[in-house]
Amino acid sequence: MNLKTDCKFFRGDAPCKPHKKEGVHCENCSHYQPISHRILIIKLGALGDVIRTTPILEALRNIYPNAHIYWLTYATDILPDTVDRKLPFTAGSTLILEETEFDLAFNFDKDLEACALLNRVRAKKKKGFGLKHGVCTPLDSDVEHKFLTGVFDDISKANTKSYPQEIFEIAGLSFSGEAYQLDNTEAGKTVWPVDKEKKIVGLNTGCGERWPSRLWPNDYWQALMSGLLKSGYEVVLLGGASEHEKNQSLSKATGAKYFGHFSLKKFIDLIDQCDIVITQVTMAMHLAIGRKKRLILMNNIFNKHEFELYGHGEIIEPSTGCDCYYLAKCKREAEGGVPCMRDILPGEVLSAIDRQAKLVEKAS
Repeated sequence: MNLKTDCKFFRGDAPCKPHKKEGVHCENCSHYQPISHRILIIKLGALGDVIRTTPILEALRNIYPNAHIYWLTYATDILPDTVDRKLPFTAGSTLILEETEFDLAFNFDKDLEACALLNRVRAKKKKGFGLKHGVCTPLDSDVEHKFLTGVFDDISKANTKSYPQEIFEIAGLSFSGEAYQLDNTEAGKTVWPVDKEKKIVGLNTGCGERWPSRLWPNDYWQALMSGLLKSGYEVVLLGGASEHEKNQSLSKATGAKYFGHFSLKKFIDLIDQCDIVITQVTMAMHLAIGRKKRLILMNNIFNKHEFELYGHGEIIEPSTGCDCYYLAKCKREAEGGVPCMRDILPGEVLSAIDRQAKLVEKAS
C-alpha cells in the first residue's frame, strides 16, 4: 500500500478527515497536501500573550503555505484553526515534540520550562529564548531587545515597539499589521437579550489579581454606566467569577445589563455582541482586539507602546501620570494619597466612547 505519510492530513493513529468524509485511500487521493516544513511555536501563557502572538501565523503561512504548524501552550482552546496541531503543555506533548524533527522552532516564552524545552527540541533552526546556566537566554541578536526589556525597567519604559512587533522581530520577520487570529466558535449559539438598535458598549470592570493597581474605581464605573444609559447606549457588564458580585451590584444600581460569567468561548461570543469595549489591561482587552471591536483602554502601569490596537481604539492614561511600573500596589495610595486611576474621569471615558461610536456608525 502506498501511504503518503508526508500529507498534512495523515495521522497514523486514526483515519484522516478525507478518508472519513469520502472513504478515499492515499493512492489517487485528490486531497493530498505534502508538508513542506514542520514549524513549532512555543508560547505557553499567559492567555492574553498567547492571543497577541497569533499574528505570527499569517506571516508564517505566507512564507510557508504548506507548513505543518505545531503550537505548545497552556491554552489550546484559544488557538485558531490555522494551527495544525494544538498541544497542551503536558509530559505527553513533550515526548511528541522530542521525537519530531522540525525545520523551524520558535520559543516566544521566557518561562524556564519553555526555554528548556526549546533546548531539547530537534530543529534545523531555532529562534527566541533558550536556557543557559539555568536561566533564560537569548538565542541570537533578534531576541536581544525583547530579552532586555524583561531584565531592565528603564529599557522597558523606553520601548516604543508593540508586542506583535517584538514577536515578529524575534522570529526574524517584519511586522506589517498582521491581525490577531481569534475564532468565535460559539457564534449564533446564544441569543443575547440586547437591543441591537443601539450601540452596545461592553464594560469589563475587573483587572485580575496580579496587578490590582490597574483597577478603575467602582463609583467611576457606576457614573460611566449612568452616563451611557442616559445617552442612549446599551450597556453590558463583562467579567469573570471575580467580578460577579461587583457586576451584580453595579447592574442593580444602574440598570446596566449583566448576564453572568461564562466559559472562555462563550465570553468571546458575548464580547462579539459589543460595538465598543471599555477595559483596563486584561485578557478581555485582547479578546476585543481579536474580534476587531472598538476599544477604550485605560492604562496606568504599563508602557502603552506595547499595545497594538490596529487603529480600532484609543488609550487613556491618568492625567497626572503613574508612579508605578508593573507594580501590584499603587505607591500613592500606600502613602495616603489618591490612586492615579482616579485621574481617569468618567466624563473623559464617555467622550472617548462617543468618538468611537461615531466611527462605528461611519463604518456600518
